[in-house]
Amino acid sequence: MSSRAIVDSPNSTTTRHELLFLNYFRLAQALVYVGLAFTPSGMGWPHLNNVDLAHLVAAGYLLFALAVISITHLTKALGWLGVLGTLLVDIVAAVLAIIAMNDARIGIAMMLAVNLACGALLLPLRLALFLAALATLGVLGRTLFSLPHPVPAAVDDRDFLESGLFGMAYFAIVVLCNVLGRQLRASEALAEQRSIDLVNLAQVNELIIRRMKTGVMLVDDANRIHQINESAWMLLGNPSSDQRDLGRVAPELSRRLYHWITSGKLDETSTQLADGMPEVVPRFSRLAPNDDSLVLIFLDDTSLVSRRAEELTLGSLGRLSASIAHEIRNPLAAIRYSAQLLAESNEISVTDLRMVEIINNHCSRLNDIIENILQLSRRERSRPETLNLGDWAHGFVDEYKQGNDIGNDSLRVIDNSAQPVIAVADSQQLHQVVWNLVQNALRYGRMPGEPARVLVVVRHGEHGVPILEVIDRGPGIAPKVAAQIFEPFYTTHEYGTGLGLYLARQMAEANQAALEYVRVAGGGSCFRLVLTPPVRIEPTV
Repeated sequence: MSSRAIVDSPNSTTTRHELLFLNYFRLAQALVYVGLAFTPSGMGWPHLNNVDLAHLVAAGYLLFALAVISITHLTKALGWLGVLGTLLVDIVAAVLAIIAMNDARIGIAMMLAVNLACGALLLPLRLALFLAALATLGVLGRTLFSLPHPVPAAVDDRDFLESGLFGMAYFAIVVLCNVLGRQLRASEALAEQRSIDLVNLAQVNELIIRRMKTGVMLVDDANRIHQINESAWMLLGNPSSDQRDLGRVAPELSRRLYHWITSGKLDETSTQLADGMPEVVPRFSRLAPNDDSLVLIFLDDTSLVSRRAEELTLGSLGRLSASIAHEIRNPLAAIRYSAQLLAESNEISVTDLRMVEIINNHCSRLNDIIENILQLSRRERSRPETLNLGDWAHGFVDEYKQGNDIGNDSLRVIDNSAQPVIAVADSQQLHQVVWNLVQNALRYGRMPGEPARVLVVVRHGEHGVPILEVIDRGPGIAPKVAAQIFEPFYTTHEYGTGLGLYLARQMAEANQAALEYVRVAGGGSCFRLVLTPPVRIEPTV
């Protein structure tokens, strides 16, 4: 351990307590010196060898103790040089007090041991041993220079033995307290790191529970809701925060909980807890075995189960379609190549040339359908990374303009956030999602006879969540159509496949993001992508 130990950790709780104890013990020590030095002469004890020196040491040491306390309160800590300096003053004052008040030498020497012990807790071992050596030399020196000449043998042996024993005690106390101090600081550092780890773990657990699709609630034996995650809050119909009585918020759920507690049987039928909300299947679990004081309630959204079954069906359909698509590609390529050769013939009539053009157009359309089906079947697992959405959006727009001729149409980025908008997502999959949205906006988001005006907006949403929006100023989407635009194979365009927006939402959900359509007031459409913010974890020390 270096001599910087106390300087580098002035905010340590243990160090502050040790320093505070040393300062107030020094004050008590000074008051003892004052009491001994200014004792009325009629009491006869202690005998003052040097009255003026005793008064000077007691008064000066009291002022010094008060000054150290004041400085410590102002600066909150002392550096190791400050602690070393105050302990040197303690040793000098103790030696002078022993010289001036020889009758009280044993008590003064014992109090000095407490100063050395505190120094050993605060300072490195070498400095603590140095202080112990100075204290021992001071006590031995006082004995040597205060003995009468010639020195009686009995007095010489007794005083030197007494001083030597105090010196041994000083060294032993210093070594022991230094070892204890290092162990104490190591334990404090370990406890502080464990507390940070626990806080981080609690934050991660809270984030996981909050983002769970399954509703989770914690209810006590008084039917009062203690904790509730976002999914459960939505399934209960978004009750106000002050409504904590389960019987009032969800009477049917309260009834099922009472039935489960009293009979131990679980009603597995689905129920709707609020108007307009999907049906759920409640499940109950005691937080502790054989204890009904706290119960965990899980609300399984049946629509999620249906959606999962739909995804499995679509996945199987996608794999089957991919196999068929591979088989179609070869004859499709032959048809398209033959049509191109036929179009180059000099003997083909205008009518037949129009028929060849129709064949080529439908071959292109069929090829686009095959590409979408193949993309649906070979979706890769997302590889999330931390992205600065503002920089990413500017790079995307520049790349899109370089690879696509947008003519008179406009495509630009708006990022007015005071702080960088940071999100966690797979950069390539995010590129595919936004490319699809921008392509649709430029194609359909225009008023008749006017160029398209498309904005890519980057901003912070509620609670600081990162949001990316693709906005156009076109005619918008009718409400009946908007309710189905994310369904697979649904399209209103003659040459559309109905898979673009479905694939975009699937890739968004694979990145723990949400893609939704928002109608723009005054005309236009907005496709809003709500992304996942990075988890903030305190660094461990």
